Amino acid sequence: MRKSRTLALAGFAGLWCAGIAAGQSINAAGATFPNAIYSQWFNEFKNKTGAQINYQSIGSGAGIQQLTAGTVDFGASDVPMTDAQIADLKVKPLHFPTVLGGVAIIYNVPGISRQLKVSADTLAGIFLGKIGKWNDAAIARDNPGVKLPSQDILVVHRSDGSGTTFVFTDYLSSVSAEWKSKVGAAPSPKWPAGTGQKGSDGVSGMVKSTPGSIGYVELIYATQNKISYATLKNKSGAFVNADAAAVTAAAVGAAKAMPADFRVSIVNAPGKAAYPISTFTWLLIPSQIPDAAKRKAITNFLQWMLNDGQKEAEGLGYAPLPKEVVAKELKQISLVK
Repeated sequence: MRKSRTLALAGFAGLWCAGIAAGQSINAAGATFPNAIYSQWFNEFKNKTGAQINYQSIGSGAGIQQLTAGTVDFGASDVPMTDAQIADLKVKPLHFPTVLGGVAIIYNVPGISRQLKVSADTLAGIFLGKIGKWNDAAIARDNPGVKLPSQDILVVHRSDGSGTTFVFTDYLSSVSAEWKSKVGAAPSPKWPAGTGQKGSDGVSGMVKSTPGSIGYVELIYATQNKISYATLKNKSGAFVNADAAAVTAAAVGAAKAMPADFRVSIVNAPGKAAYPISTFTWLLIPSQIPDAAKRKAITNFLQWMLNDGQKEAEGLGYAPLPKEVVAKELKQISLVK
């Protein structure tokens, strides 16, 4: 009986792969935040099915623009689309969370071997340009016993429209009334201090090569480039590292009360173990895809991503989706017509 069932499943898998392997080429563009795992997923999916997903990692803002212009089959973003953005599309997009990730605060401070701690007020003060030296009293309070240099701080931020920037500024807006009133949460804000670099590659490269600098990138860029990053003080008062467990902890509350459209922010989440700059990242899938073969390839990818694909998240510096969210997304796939 078991052998028959196994053969039947194998036969189904073969038909599934054959059904979408006929040279399907799908174009997508958007977020840099999940690029590492998307690259791996899309390559594996091509090997399994023959369907090729060509992904341009150009930033969330550019991905939404291309989706709106109809030059890609689907988009990707680290920030949910607004009602106004959705209204600009001929076909309503569906938001599919793919993984969870953390925004790491990277720094280059010569002579410091211990991982630095940064509280919310201190971080806001640095990016507002109010804290300009590494031995400032605010940084010293966060790091008792650490001999900090009297060196100027160079703030490095993204120059392009970025979902990572939105997540970071959304966090600063949630912890600093001054940041919220002067700058706010935006993919491309008017920065009060610092210098801009294009993409997370640009930010991480600038920080790595410039003593005294500080910036923000997806955790994978910090680990791959071997750049120091801070532990952050969360809403509960604990200093937490940016790892998969802490990002997952930030999503616990959201998973239980996830809105039907999956558009949610989890920055500054409650919980002693929660990393404060955590986020879901989304694929933006049109609810109507006239090309039947493309529709089947895309929906089959979503099913694979929500099941087998999740197992690869932690190995690339992300956190897998909560089971409650996966279950809701699997149901949403049927809305793609």
